[in-house]
Amino acid sequence: MIVVQKYGGSSVADAERIRRVARRVAATRAEGHEVVVVVSAMGDTTDEIIQLVKEITGCPPEREMDVALSTGEQVSIALLAMALNEMGEPVTCLTGAQAGILTDSSHTRAKILNVNTGRLRVELKRKNIIVVAGFQGVDRLGDITTLGRGGSDTTAVALAVALKADLCEIYTDVDGVYTTDPRLVPEARKLEAVSYEEMLELANLGAVVLHHRAVELAMEYGVPLHVRSSFNYNNGTVVKEADYLEKSHVVTGVACDMNAAKIGIFNVFDKPGIAFTLFKALADKNINVDMIIQSAMRDERNDISFTCSQADLKKALSVVESLKMNLGADGYTHDEGVAKVSIVGAGMASNPGVAATMFEALYREGINLEMISTSEIKVSCIVKDEQAANAVRALHKVFELDQG
Repeated sequence: MIVVQKYGGSSVADAERIRRVARRVAATRAEGHEVVVVVSAMGDTTDEIIQLVKEITGCPPEREMDVALSTGEQVSIALLAMALNEMGEPVTCLTGAQAGILTDSSHTRAKILNVNTGRLRVELKRKNIIVVAGFQGVDRLGDITTLGRGGSDTTAVALAVALKADLCEIYTDVDGVYTTDPRLVPEARKLEAVSYEEMLELANLGAVVLHHRAVELAMEYGVPLHVRSSFNYNNGTVVKEADYLEKSHVVTGVACDMNAAKIGIFNVFDKPGIAFTLFKALADKNINVDMIIQSAMRDERNDISFTCSQADLKKALSVVESLKMNLGADGYTHDEGVAKVSIVGAGMASNPGVAATMFEALYREGINLEMISTSEIKVSCIVKDEQAANAVRALHKVFELDQG
């Protein structure tokens, strides 16, 4: 039985934590499993590298940025392999390139195209524990690439898919997936299980316990995920098919994304091709657009508003500025002082009135809704960032998510 385990940065933040991870990995191997371990950079290493880069340049070349960012994980794999070696465990550590992870050339946010498992299977045949650097790969030119923040989750799931692993365990600093962020709502409850669809929405909407691309990959290939803490041996949260879950709540969780920014473009032409021109240009710059609202037509003009991450705001504004004349826009505005608050639940599709309950709860707290978007299993609202925490608490209470 092949088990893939991923350990986040907090789990390998110092020498003692690395030794603790090594003991857990060794215990898994002692149970008779073949073990592939994916690790992130230690603690705040990635943030420290980014800060160093900012001291050098305000506009780093993305290719060179990937070279710098990838070093953190290489330190982690070497140290964990050394810790396992000290315990007498057979082990080898591999960078993303050595592990056969091939990506496209979208530096700082590359996507995995293929995993050549040749080297991995050789090491497993030798009965070695394999420790792989998360978050990174190599493109067809041989250049180092990184997968974006949280990319180690994606590395772990991709290896689990490629090796046809029986289980993929995601170890972090929390016990599992909660109904909302326990730092905002102490009454938040750990979920024993959650569907791929719900977890994907939660991840996309700001729940940082799992990266959304990892969930997408796991859902596509049916890889069961177990999210658990590296600091204890408690059961965590299992992410699996919705068919096997029984729902006691219409809403499963509340998510909050403080990394949102809003752009509004005024009086653009109301004719075919305008939306395509704008959003194709944003896509060409690798800008991920989230919520989109187009206002009602007036005098053959309308307004378009959309959200993106704060990290992409500068690039997005540059695109909008370059297209202003083509769009016929009178002008545009932006706001970084917003947050996206969302409710998620597979039961929402068959229960009318959920959105109304959400809006009433926010109204009673005096919270104005700047944008709204919906799907079968989620409702998202843009609110002022200073009101976000209050909104999360109100929604968690009104949907009684503290009750099992």
